[in-house]
Amino acid sequence: MSGGKNLFILFIFIIIFVNAGCSHQQTPTKEMYDVLEEAASKEKTFEEQQEPLTELEGKEKELYQQIISLGMKEYSQISKLSDEAVSSAEKRKELFEKETKSIKESEKTFKKGSSIKGRIDDPGLKKSADHLYGTMTERYRAHESLYKAYMESIKNDIHLYKMFKNKDVPVDELENQVEKANKSYNEVYTANEKFNKLTKDFNKEKLSFYKQAGLQKNH
Repeated sequence: MSGGKNLFILFIFIIIFVNAGCSHQQTPTKEMYDVLEEAASKEKTFEEQQEPLTELEGKEKELYQQIISLGMKEYSQISKLSDEAVSSAEKRKELFEKETKSIKESEKTFKKGSSIKGRIDDPGLKKSADHLYGTMTERYRAHESLYKAYMESIKNDIHLYKMFKNKDVPVDELENQVEKANKSYNEVYTANEKFNKLTKDFNKEKLSFYKQAGLQKNH
């Protein structure tokens, strides 16, 4: 009897062990979910830069307006304001570098989804995952374009601010630099619009994928 009892206990133990192992196995859709949520968490630093960047941009706009409203007789004040503007632009560069690093870390995590989505059996879910992956990849490329445009814009801004400090700068050179800076602003605006649109598209597609897969987003 005792031998039979031991075999029965061993049999129960095996069942429990197998079930426990199965419960820890993740489906490809759940793995995809985890990757998407991890990639989103990597962008926390990116999100943290938005408010201070906007504040610095607003501050520089005010400084610029003050500079152009002053006559050259108030050179010392123009010089002081220009130095403040240069310092603000350099801080913006620093913050945008942090933002970009955060996006790069997110992309590195997101790339794990490339092999996972190929293991999704459901045709509808697989199609959604493929589309989702494509949108996010395009979003990362859009941020690369935004980064280039933003860095070029900062370079042009700093050059302009420094030109304001030069009493002997020809008016036409100053006007050319103002035009160059304005052109940079337009390129940044266009690149940022594209990035924001792709971000909205991706978030919409991600929630749709979660709903389709019967998954719930972490809060």
